Amino acid sequence: METVKQTYILTKSYPSEERYGLVIQTRRAAASIPCNIAEGLGRNHKKDSLQFLYISRGSAYELETLLEVALMINIISQDAYNNLHKILESNIKLITGFINYLDQKSFTIIH
Repeated sequence: METVKQTYILTKSYPSEERYGLVIQTRRAAASIPCNIAEGLGRNHKKDSLQFLYISRGSAYELETLLEVALMINIISQDAYNNLHKILESNIKLITGFINYLDQKSFTIIH
């Protein structure tokens, strides 16, 4: 959720001409990370949970790419990129760890 918050804060400074381009795409990629985790776990089955975790991780990599684009075209500074990228790297590691954990377990998640 911190990634989503920081992404929204960062994209507020994007140029107005990017409102319907990079801003929306970047925010959707960020919001997709926790939403897919929640949806997968809400399905209450290991296979679904894993599938949505993979989608979530894909969204994290998409967000990483969009931030690199913003950096490359000088919309964000190197410091701004580094700050959010550090949080994003942590997210990717946690999601990957959760995928590996669930993949090795033979159970259904119960809420």
